[in-house]
Amino acid sequence: MDNYILLIDCPDQTGLVYQITGVLYRCGYNIVTNNEFVDREARHFYMRTEFAGGPHPAAVLDEMRALLPAGANLRLANTGKRRIVVLATKEYHCLGDLLLRHAYGEVQADIQAVISNHATLASLAHKFDIPFHCVSHANLDRHAHEAAVSQVIEQYNPEYIVLAKYMRILSPAFVARYPNQIVNIHHSFLPAFIGASPYRQAFERGVKLIGATAHYVTDDLDKGPIIAQDVIRIDHTYSANDLAQIGHDVEKITLAKALKLVFEERIFLSGNRAIIFE
Repeated sequence: MDNYILLIDCPDQTGLVYQITGVLYRCGYNIVTNNEFVDREARHFYMRTEFAGGPHPAAVLDEMRALLPAGANLRLANTGKRRIVVLATKEYHCLGDLLLRHAYGEVQADIQAVISNHATLASLAHKFDIPFHCVSHANLDRHAHEAAVSQVIEQYNPEYIVLAKYMRILSPAFVARYPNQIVNIHHSFLPAFIGASPYRQAFERGVKLIGATAHYVTDDLDKGPIIAQDVIRIDHTYSANDLAQIGHDVEKITLAKALKLVFEERIFLSGNRAIIFE
């Protein structure tokens, strides 16, 4: 039997779970997992249902829309692998971790290509038989460089773009081409320790936590809806190099966790907030 994921959000009202699951039952589908949440302040309902059954259930959505309140959002997704393109620069830890997980089937995605503004990571991608494209930014303004990157991306028609330590600021025009499709990872020191050598800055400041944040990319730099975060405690005995290594570890683990949530369709976006069913 084929498995499907039903994603619904709408104004809250009595009996929504009963109505939605009732339609699936009457149509002969079996519910595999079900999660729901009510934002009491906004009076808004969220539900993620994975179900299995016979033919493609497109007609089910029409029946549900007739039962749900005005303004309801319904989306049907499959449980297959997502097509992704990875953007990177020179740091290898996030890309390498993602390629290794991909090679051993630990990520629900097919990596179509790696794109970078430097050739540094070409050999890493080639070790995993993943196409690598170096799109240099040298002598190009941001608009021209992004146009060149987009041209490569469009060859692969990805569902998501993963920024695996891609150290270029994306323009609003670029982000608008891929709404809610770009996932980024960065250290959690922001807005402090901006710029080069953040872990050296953290060492000199004597921080006690090293963390990472994975989020959707929006026009506001590093302020998109947060998908996953994690921290590791440290103390004065750690060197700046130790901090960087720990930071790299927590970044790649946090990115992997975030991508699992994204690819399994476990996220609803509400403004700049992410509602997540883990």
